[in-house]
Amino acid sequence: MKLTLRSRLTLIYGGLFLAAGVVLLGVTYALFNQQLHGAMGVSVNHDEGTPPAPGALPPPKKNKTVAGINGKTYTGADADKWLKQQEDRLHDAATTSLITQGGIALLVVGGTAAGFGWLVAGRVLAPLHRVTDTARRIAKAPAADRGLHERIALRGPDDEVKKLADTFDTMVERLDRSFDGQRRFVANASHELRTPLTLGRALVEVAMHRRAASEDVKQLGENLLEINTRHERLITQLLLLADSENEITERLPVDLADIVGHVVAQAAPEAQQTGITVHEKASEALTRGNALLLERLVHNLVENGIRHNVGRGGRVDVTSRTHEDGRAEVEVSNTGPTVPPYDIPALFEPFRRLGTDRLVTAKGAGLGLSIVRAVTRAHGGTVTARPREGGGLVVTATLPS
Repeated sequence: MKLTLRSRLTLIYGGLFLAAGVVLLGVTYALFNQQLHGAMGVSVNHDEGTPPAPGALPPPKKNKTVAGINGKTYTGADADKWLKQQEDRLHDAATTSLITQGGIALLVVGGTAAGFGWLVAGRVLAPLHRVTDTARRIAKAPAADRGLHERIALRGPDDEVKKLADTFDTMVERLDRSFDGQRRFVANASHELRTPLTLGRALVEVAMHRRAASEDVKQLGENLLEINTRHERLITQLLLLADSENEITERLPVDLADIVGHVVAQAAPEAQQTGITVHEKASEALTRGNALLLERLVHNLVENGIRHNVGRGGRVDVTSRTHEDGRAEVEVSNTGPTVPPYDIPALFEPFRRLGTDRLVTAKGAGLGLSIVRAVTRAHGGTVTARPREGGGLVVTATLPS
């Protein structure tokens, strides 16, 4: 069991208090023992001519007579023996009283001190718990930039804990500005790039459709239009990625089964052209969210399964269902090349594709699964992927009920 900082501080405080108490009790016992021997010192071996030690009783004479407590009279050696017994009895009683009762009192006071130490440590560490709770909420946000608007705003004396909280707030504020600037840059750059691409498409089409255009010019125009289309698709996906990372404020009931049926119908021409068979198994899967973004999520999964397949004879299975705990799931499984498990996390990163780092290819721009992850997180869900037996990939998106 791992002890918390509060528990360790309490143990240290209580341990130091008990150690100091034991030392104090030991010193008190030593001083008490010394004083007791000095006040009750009796020596039966002293010669009559030998002076007694300072502070000690004079040695008894041989004809000394002592009256006992019980009325019996002792003389000579019996008197010395009786006095020695009384000294030992008094010493044992005083020692027992000091050690036993003092030890019990030390334990009681030590336990009380440890309890107060626990309360004081809790009060001192309360600001640190506030810092930890805020950091935990930010870390558990569905996306990296969610929750960065939170601040600790700790009030109190300008001590080390407040400086830590203020430093944390400053760091989170800078991160928040950085993420906002990144999203604005992507959105603005995508919008600005659309204009020259649209203009370039228009110029190419005009050149291609001229009566005097040769076959070489027409072929070149088709190639340029294809490249232009890829760039337009890339910009569209960048805009979608930037929008999907924003928090969804309006959520409406959505059945993933309807979306699956609609997306599979849209993807049928491309699947038929490439010789891929798409199998649909749509069961009711209710969730709440943005229908357009959820449609893009399913579309990207199906499109990814078709384009990254084995070609003719390949297969894509699309399933929607309601999990046992009520959550909605959509799963897309496709045949294809073997995917190493250690490569799967990188597939969800922007512009990353299996086996290549090219940004724009005939199969896509490398943003499909990134958008899937962003949309899923925006809806408070999770997305996982695993290699399919025999090759290919199985991607499952789970959304709240």
